[in-house]
Amino acid sequence: MTKTNERQIRLFLASSAAAFLAAALISALLLPEEPSLFAGLAQILLSPAQLTKDYFLTGGVPATFLNMALVGAVYAALTCLPGTTVKGSTIAAWFLTVGFSSWGINVLNIWPFILGVFLHALARRKPFAQFVDLSMFSTALCPLASELLLRYPNAEEVQGVTGTGVVLMVVVGALIGFLTPALAAHSPNVHKGFDLYSAAFPGVLLGLLAVAVLYKTLGHDVPAIAASLGESRPEVVWTFCALFFLLCIAAGCKANARAGQRAFHGYRALLRDSGHKADFTAKYGMGPTLINLGAYGLFILAYYILVNLLQGSAFTGFNGVTMGIVFCMVCFGAAGSHPGNVWPIMIGYMAVSSLMVLLGSPFPMNAQAIMVGMCYASGLCPISGVYGWWAGILAGGVHYCMVTSIPPIHGGFSLYNGGFTALLVAAILVPQLEMFCKPKEAKT
Repeated sequence: MTKTNERQIRLFLASSAAAFLAAALISALLLPEEPSLFAGLAQILLSPAQLTKDYFLTGGVPATFLNMALVGAVYAALTCLPGTTVKGSTIAAWFLTVGFSSWGINVLNIWPFILGVFLHALARRKPFAQFVDLSMFSTALCPLASELLLRYPNAEEVQGVTGTGVVLMVVVGALIGFLTPALAAHSPNVHKGFDLYSAAFPGVLLGLLAVAVLYKTLGHDVPAIAASLGESRPEVVWTFCALFFLLCIAAGCKANARAGQRAFHGYRALLRDSGHKADFTAKYGMGPTLINLGAYGLFILAYYILVNLLQGSAFTGFNGVTMGIVFCMVCFGAAGSHPGNVWPIMIGYMAVSSLMVLLGSPFPMNAQAIMVGMCYASGLCPISGVYGWWAGILAGGVHYCMVTSIPPIHGGFSLYNGGFTALLVAAILVPQLEMFCKPKEAKT
C-alpha cells in the first residue's frame, strides 16, 4: 500500500462523512415536516436499537443523516491516528459501520466498544492504531449497548438513562470490544476467506453469550424481536445514493487521469478478480476501486428497484434500513465484491425466494428481512469468483433459507446476523466444493 493510496483513502472517508452531513443539512431544509436535526438525533440516541429499528422512523431523515455523518467522522478521525495503516478493509469497515448508523449504531453506543478494543491493545502492549479497523467491526453489538443503557432488565418499558444502565453499557460493551480482536483473528479459519463479513463470527457468538448470561441465566425475558420501519422514502434514498455513487465513479476516473491513465483503466481487470482475500486498493489502486464502489452501488440500487418492480411497485420499501443496507453491501467494493461476482448470489436469492413462496413461505422477496439478508449474502461472492456462477447461485439460495433462523440465538442484538449466516453457508459449502470441484483457474 503506497502513501498516496493511504492519503486518498483518508480523503475519501472524510469526504464521504461530509456528504452525509450535507445530506442532513439539505434534508432539514427540504423536509420541514421532519423532526429537527438535534431533537431527532436525541431521539435516536435514547431509543432501543434491537433489530430492526429504522432511524427514519425513530428520529427522522435529517437526524439519520446527521447520525451517519457523526459516526463516520469519528471513525475517519481514528484512521488518521499516527501509525494507522489504511487499506481496502478500512473502507469496508467504515462503510459497514456508517451503513448500520441508519438502523442500529449511533454516535452514543459506539464508545464502549472503542474503549474495549483500546484496552485490548493496551493489554497486548501494542498501539491502538493497529486495531482501528477492528474498533469499527466490534460495533456489531451496539444495539445491546443501547438496550443495557435504556431498559435492561425490562423487556418492553424504556426507563431512560440511569447510573446502573451507564455502568452496564460501558462494562459489557468494553468487554465485548476487548474480546473481539482474538475471535476476529480466528474467524478466517472457519470460512477460509469465503465470507467477506468475517467479523460476524465474534459479533454473533458474543451476542449469544451476552444474551445467555444477562437474560436467560438470570431469568429475564429477552425483548421480542419486532421490526419498526418508517414509510418508504424513495426520493431520499434514490437521490442520495445515485449522487453519491456517481460522484465515486467521477472521482475514480479523475484519479486515473491524474495517474496518466484512461478514465476506466484497470476496471475491467478488477471485474475479473475472484474477490477471494482481495484488497482492490492495493491491487488496482484507488481509481478502479472508486469506480467499482460507484458502479457496484448503482448496481445494488438497481437490483432493489427490480425486486420491488417484480412485486408490483418500484416505490415501496425504501426506508432508512434499505438505505443503510445499500452502504453495508457496497462496503466490500474495495475488498472483494463487484457486480461480476455478486450477480450469481442475487440470482440465487431471487430464484429460491420465488420457489419458496410457491411452497408457502411467508417471506416474499421484498420482505425487509430478506432484502437485508441479500445484502450480507453478497459476502459469499468469493465462492462464485473462485468456483463459478453456479456455485454463487447455490450459495445465495442456501443463505436465503437460513437467514431468518439466526436472530433468536443472539436476541436480535447483533447487527451482523446476515454475515454470520454467510459464514455458516461458507462452512457448509466450501469443504464440499474443495472436495468435488476445481477452482475456475484450475480447470483445463
